[in-house]
Amino acid sequence: MNAASTSSPSVPDASAGAGLPPRQPGLDLLRALAIGLVFLYHYQVFVSKAPTFGWLGNIGWTGVDLFFVLSGYLIGHQVFAGVARGQTLSVPAFYARRLLRTMPAFWVVLALYFLFPAVMGGKTPPPLWRFLSFTQNWNLQPGTAFSHAWSLCIEEQFYLVLPLLVWLGLRAAAAWHLRVSTLWGVLAALTLMAMAWRASLWDQFGREVEAGGVGTQGYYPAVYYATLSRIDEFIPGIAVALWRHAHPARWATAMARGRIWFAGACAVVALVWYGVAQHYYIDGYGYGRFMTVAGYSLIAWGYAALVVAALCSDSPLRQWRVPGAGALAAWSYSIYLTHKAVAVNVAQSLASWSLPQPVVIVLVSLACVFAGWVLYRVVEKPVMRWRDRQVPTLFPPTGGTQGDAGGSSAALR
Repeated sequence: MNAASTSSPSVPDASAGAGLPPRQPGLDLLRALAIGLVFLYHYQVFVSKAPTFGWLGNIGWTGVDLFFVLSGYLIGHQVFAGVARGQTLSVPAFYARRLLRTMPAFWVVLALYFLFPAVMGGKTPPPLWRFLSFTQNWNLQPGTAFSHAWSLCIEEQFYLVLPLLVWLGLRAAAAWHLRVSTLWGVLAALTLMAMAWRASLWDQFGREVEAGGVGTQGYYPAVYYATLSRIDEFIPGIAVALWRHAHPARWATAMARGRIWFAGACAVVALVWYGVAQHYYIDGYGYGRFMTVAGYSLIAWGYAALVVAALCSDSPLRQWRVPGAGALAAWSYSIYLTHKAVAVNVAQSLASWSLPQPVVIVLVSLACVFAGWVLYRVVEKPVMRWRDRQVPTLFPPTGGTQGDAGGSSAALR
């Protein structure tokens, strides 16, 4: 596994403009799981440089896939909920809320990487404009500073495109009397296109080659970090949101079967995790074709099943109250931004103490959580409060303005 593999983007707030309670325990538990998986993987790669957590650490990079699915669902839910009510989506409001949610904390950490490069890891970051334009993930070479911002770039690209697609889709539905089945077909087509794209890339970068060839050296820039290779991982989350608002009767039936969904989702995720652990990268061969072509989508669909289970009232995911899960969920974005540099620095500071490895893991973990909490309290939370006063909803009650996407409940029937 390439040591530069990184993950864990921001998670949008579900409550704003969507009529939801501030926190949802099931989704919070999944957020905590996502950041936990990412931490385990990065600890192995950048701190211990050994399989400290075994197979669980090796599959930890899939935490980013869970974040992508959560983003697809939460943003899709906000948009489809308003459209189903016949409200008008304000594209400027959408962009304003997204930027104010993700940018302030990101800019603070980005400034630290450029002002104090030695403290933040000592590696050279890509040019600043690549971060500011959210193109840092394009042809990103492993081993650069703040490389884990690649996933945030893909998220921001998703946020940029989604309201435009909604705007076009609503107008096409009104003009051509399209039904929701067309949207399901579009989601399926996009998934197949992403899989076909990865199949073509695997032929070039999937297998190890003799010295002088490209082979797996090009896998991360072309596949792992690339937008077109990852965009279908938002689709399962969008599909869950579409199911909820376009097919409410079927959704209600599913919500009454939480234990079945939970058991089925766990079985699917366990199977996918096995595939990642055993067949994603094979020593002496390269990256598995099936896991490259279909694996990314299967991971996302498995996590989407967990999202459905987390929303069911009688699901263990919603009923369990894991201590600290809500806090980790709230701080997950700030932890994601800061944890790599904090973990490496703290571990290096503790090296001369000759502490037992479990003690080092606990101390490093606490330091990463503390750093995330500080960034959340100082930057994220105050900005979000200000944002909610200035741009309280995606659907202004006064009606559409220039650049708005007119909603219609008929568009989801």
